[in-house]
Amino acid sequence: MDPKNRLNEDETKVNSNIERVRSRPFRLLEDRVTLAHGAGGKSSAALVEQVFFDAYGNDLLAQGGDSAVVSAAELIDAHGSKIAMSTDSYVVNPIEFPGGNIGELAINGTVNDLSVAGAIPKLISVAFILEEGLEFETLRRIVASMREAADKAGVTIATGDTKVVPKGTGDKVYITTAGIGVIPPERELGFEQVQQGDKIIVSGPIADHGMAVMMARGDLAIEAPIESDTRSVNDLVEALIKTADVRWMRDATRGGLATSMNEMARATGKAVVLEDSKIPVRDMTRGACDILGIDPLYVANEGTFAAVVSADSADAAVAALHAAGAEGACVMGRVEDEPAASVVLVTGFGGTRMVDMLVGDPLPRIC
Repeated sequence: MDPKNRLNEDETKVNSNIERVRSRPFRLLEDRVTLAHGAGGKSSAALVEQVFFDAYGNDLLAQGGDSAVVSAAELIDAHGSKIAMSTDSYVVNPIEFPGGNIGELAINGTVNDLSVAGAIPKLISVAFILEEGLEFETLRRIVASMREAADKAGVTIATGDTKVVPKGTGDKVYITTAGIGVIPPERELGFEQVQQGDKIIVSGPIADHGMAVMMARGDLAIEAPIESDTRSVNDLVEALIKTADVRWMRDATRGGLATSMNEMARATGKAVVLEDSKIPVRDMTRGACDILGIDPLYVANEGTFAAVVSADSADAAVAALHAAGAEGACVMGRVEDEPAASVVLVTGFGGTRMVDMLVGDPLPRIC
């Protein structure tokens, strides 16, 4: 064989081998997160490909850039649709708790923030801060639950980021999200829509999430089978909007139902009158709150929202929520003119008490 041809053949083989090696997927060899996984090299690529892409890969993530590029026509139409955008961070401790985990919580929380604004959630961005030493088995469970929650809500995890911090400078994993949704042109929700005589609806029992997380921490000598209410509520919201004359909505997360109601009262200048006997709280959850001396009204929820609807559509609104799966939905109060900018609770004995904004944080790192 001509030495020149042999040289060319050898060079071709070498190049082919190089191409084959370069095209191999990166391998995740470790059992735990290391600082190298946040350094931007092969370990980082292996983390992204073998954990995140493997769990919720899609066409947008496959673009491989620092931003997901989406056609605007796919999100909005030419008839006045508006864009809603939300961002949030999740630092819950523990990261896994009865009824959910930090990943599922992050997706549901973002979807719900968009939904109660009247938006149809579309895209979510997810950023992880991982602590060195986090087990990949745990991380895989979290991202798998995120994919499941996203699929259930009908949203796409479009882009994201990952950073690693040294052991002892974080707490296993923190997650930050941003979400984008589309508000159809006919929807007008907001404080300014609320009117005297409107009814206030809650989609289900309150305080389950906060108490489930508290029980899971194991710091208290209390055991109770309480599970978080974490779920996406966009299906419930759509059922409600299609049936009732909805004025305003809010998911009652940090600060609980009391904080959401105070925010509305302050923004509208009207009175929010709640019926204590009509606010749903599960017996187990109420018992745990009583033992700890905590008012369920101030405990965080992650799959429960409040809505203000016109008085004449309240019954239909509750029926629609029941049909959509929110069995505990009910009318829990009404909007009045006086006392202005206040929340009043009517007790079971017929008396009243003021419900103020939360002071301090009796249940830190609930979400």
